Amino acid sequence: MPDPPRTGTGVIRMGSLEECLKFANGNPASFLATVEGDQPHVRGMLLWFADKSGFYYHTGTTKNVCRQLQKNPKAEICFYAPAPAEQGGGRMLRVTGTAEFLQDGALSRQLLSERPWLLAVVPGKVEDLLAIFRIRDGEAWFWTIADNMREAAIPRYRF
Repeated sequence: MPDPPRTGTGVIRMGSLEECLKFANGNPASFLATVEGDQPHVRGMLLWFADKSGFYYHTGTTKNVCRQLQKNPKAEICFYAPAPAEQGGGRMLRVTGTAEFLQDGALSRQLLSERPWLLAVVPGKVEDLLAIFRIRDGEAWFWTIADNMREAAIPRYRF
């Protein structure tokens, strides 16, 4: 079982990983950051789903993001739900963790069942070109403008 969430000051804060998962699943358009050498790369990604075991994505095996995560599996994701500027601009969920590629036929069939549009987008035998991965063993935390200048005090939720 993961350690309880901690703040940057080391204080244990009980919180809701379930709230983080609900936010991610409700706002699946996200931004995934990787690093290649000393160059960071960020791109928009559509979350497939998130649960207590991690944040699930898919990509093509020939894409740079796949190669980057295989070489350096450390990654960060940012989910965002906008709000009017006069309300502080919205809410973010940041997630850090380790990418794990999953070779699972049942999971691949589930993905293609839920996202049949992949069959039209991926040329050739889709199973050979599809990479499913999850971000696991990490932390998730929320940020709003009210948290500005107090980043170390924001509760972190382990998954």
